[in-house]
Amino acid sequence: MTQTIPATPVDPVAVNTMYADHITIKFGGLVAVNDVSFSIPPRSVVSLIGPNGAGKTTFFNVLTGLYEPTEGRVYYEGEDVTDVKPHKRAALGLARTFQNIRLFNLMTAEENVMVAMHSHLKSGIVGTVLRLPRQRHEEKEARETARELLKFVGIGHTEGQLARNLSYGDQRRLEVARALALRPKILLLDEPTAGMNPQESAQFNEFVYRVRDEKDLSVLLIEHDMSVIMKVSERITVTFATISRSSRPTLARPAPAKERGRHDRACSEHSRPPWRRPRRGSAAVRDQCQLRQHRRGQEPVDDRLSG
Repeated sequence: MTQTIPATPVDPVAVNTMYADHITIKFGGLVAVNDVSFSIPPRSVVSLIGPNGAGKTTFFNVLTGLYEPTEGRVYYEGEDVTDVKPHKRAALGLARTFQNIRLFNLMTAEENVMVAMHSHLKSGIVGTVLRLPRQRHEEKEARETARELLKFVGIGHTEGQLARNLSYGDQRRLEVARALALRPKILLLDEPTAGMNPQESAQFNEFVYRVRDEKDLSVLLIEHDMSVIMKVSERITVTFATISRSSRPTLARPAPAKERGRHDRACSEHSRPPWRRPRRGSAAVRDQCQLRQHRRGQEPVDDRLSG
């Protein structure tokens, strides 16, 4: 007689580098994020996509500690970090870039990267003021590391230039170099290819995998460029205001243009009053069009309310 051994349930907190458990964020009466659970496995590239206003950046801010969730908990390497301040999460290995570039414009590219190393430097105020040998050695190492990171992201020639004088694409790369200076285990990139041309976006695809493999970390992306998302992501989470769904990129791929056109026509027909709709159609088509209307922020017409 064969005995079946029941499967042992997997603890998502233990197997993932970061796990957000049923996160809800409310601003007064506005629900920005509603009951979202999200995981980042070790050495993975995962993405968060959705329309404007769906709460992507707000969710980012919860992971990094800028916002405190109304409900739910955030775990990092098995520890509850929900109440940990942003600078302490950064010291633990959680680094991010911002949707809008935030650099120190009157500092050089090298100095911008060195600023991020503060949490890993040991020299105190006395050592810095007196320029003790240990402090000078530590500063020399920091400068060498900063130059290496600038070369790693492809802007090594800009080390002595002011950040405000760099091109938009180079400023984006500088932000990534500064985030890598924190020695992160998770790198969170908020719309990193915004403003880049197609060639720069294609180069970014290769860069993401190089960062993951050579720096041994996980990457979380928020991005609107679906060509980037589909090429670099191992898992995609889609948010629609208060709804979230996850899948592999092959399952999240948009429908062909011909199929989208057919569904658009079906949705147009189902948005009319019942007495003006054609008789063809089905419950499945109605459900699909209501979902599409929900994504666009429209209220689907309900037969029970139109009589």
